Amino acid sequence: MFKIITDSTADLPVEYLEKHQVGCMPISYILDGVTYGRDREMDWKKFYTMMREEGKMPTTSQINPAEAKEYFEEYISDHKEILHLAFSSGLSGTCNNLRMAAEEIMAEHPEVKIIVVDSLCASMGEGLFVHKAVQMRDAGKSMEETAQWMQEHVQNFVHAFTVNDLFHLYRGGRVSKTTAVLGTLASIKPTLHVDEEGHLIVIGKVRGRKKSLHALVNYMEEKMGSWEQINRDDYVFISHGDAIEDAEYVRDLIRERFGMEHFLISHIGPTIGAHSGPGTIALFFMGESR
Repeated sequence: MFKIITDSTADLPVEYLEKHQVGCMPISYILDGVTYGRDREMDWKKFYTMMREEGKMPTTSQINPAEAKEYFEEYISDHKEILHLAFSSGLSGTCNNLRMAAEEIMAEHPEVKIIVVDSLCASMGEGLFVHKAVQMRDAGKSMEETAQWMQEHVQNFVHAFTVNDLFHLYRGGRVSKTTAVLGTLASIKPTLHVDEEGHLIVIGKVRGRKKSLHALVNYMEEKMGSWEQINRDDYVFISHGDAIEDAEYVRDLIRERFGMEHFLISHIGPTIGAHSGPGTIALFFMGESR
């Protein structure tokens, strides 16, 4: 059986990774002058507390080719076939660095095959991408069959986000400073998605938190299309920036509107949370198109 690996940006719970034997490469971040990642971790609640109450502004860095090669080398003694499902190339250079490392590993170890698939996904959208691959692996599909399906269906993994604080988007270059200031004063909450090229794009704005949560579910109804009828048993993934009550509210709205019952809710990890900030709610599902 081939080994599935992903990045910490998939925001999958440790319990999920262990249960389904999925490897995870940590992408580091820096907070208050300290680098966290592979050798040092921070409790995610403390991370959000430092952002929310102390005004700390974290930064992130991508996995470089040397680090990627080192990570792959840890797996190849036990696994000759590795499928890596990578963080969107539209948001990070990590995916390309992983591909370079994979080529180098395979040149040095001809018995090893590594396929790196660009998920064009972020947070638990990447997590949902992994989940589909896990289902295929467990159903007996080969690594090549799984990789091909994932590549052919990458545009069916739909993302919808809303954030509580526009200034984090301003820091990441997603909105202008004027938009951030005026939007905050007017309690404007943007809706965003990850587009066909894996970039984070603002697609709408509403006034007030509750309306923004309903906007996510409205977007789901708009984008789901035939997947609703054909794959009602699909999982819906929801991630949150230390805002579990709002995540559960969105889950309940989806249950009521669509009758779906399979959900995985988890927090947004620090690498993604550094850019989205506390209070973010993100919804991921299968749809006809992004």
